[in-house]
Amino acid sequence: MSGPAPEFSRTLSWGTVGKQEKREELKATPEECAALAARFGIPAIGSFSASLRLRQESGGAVRVRGRLTADVVQSCVVTLDPVGQHVDEPVDLRFLPEGAEMDDDPDGPDEIPTSNDLLELGEALAEQLSLALDPYPRVPGASLPEGFTIGEDNEAAPAPEADAAPARLNPFAGLAALKGRK
Repeated sequence: MSGPAPEFSRTLSWGTVGKQEKREELKATPEECAALAARFGIPAIGSFSASLRLRQESGGAVRVRGRLTADVVQSCVVTLDPVGQHVDEPVDLRFLPEGAEMDDDPDGPDEIPTSNDLLELGEALAEQLSLALDPYPRVPGASLPEGFTIGEDNEAAPAPEADAAPARLNPFAGLAALKGRK
C-alpha cells in the first residue's frame, strides 16, 4: 500500500478467514474519529464502529457482511450550524484475492482488491461511512433565502426569473425562410 496510512486501519490476515463464519467487532478510537472527521471535512465523528461476519467464498474471495454505526456532526448547508446524524448502515463487501477479476454486477457487493494477503477492513469501512453521510445536511427549519434555489449541481444559486426563459425556436423556421426566398 502506497501513500499515507489510513486513519482507521484494521488489517486481518487472509489466512484467518475460512469457510466457517468469523466475527469481528471494530471500534475507532477518539483519535481515529478525529482524523476521519478531518479527512471527510466535517466537524466531528463522535463514535464509529462495526459488527461484521466474514466467510471465505468459493473462488477464494472473502465476503464481509454486517452493520456499521456512527454518530457524526456535519455543518448545515444553509446556516453552517452543527447537524448531528446517526448512521446505521448495512455492510456487504467482497475482498478479492490478489489478481482476481472484479465482477461487473451493479447489484452485487462492493468488491475490494487486496495485496500482501491482508484484508484492510478499517479503510473499507471508512469509505462506506463517507458514502453514508448526508451530502446536504440541514438543521430543522433551515431554508434558502428567497430568490435562491438548488441547481442541477446541488449548489445554491439565484433562482431564474419566470419571464426570463428564452423563447423556444421553431426548428423549421429556417427552412420556411429559405423556401420563401425562391
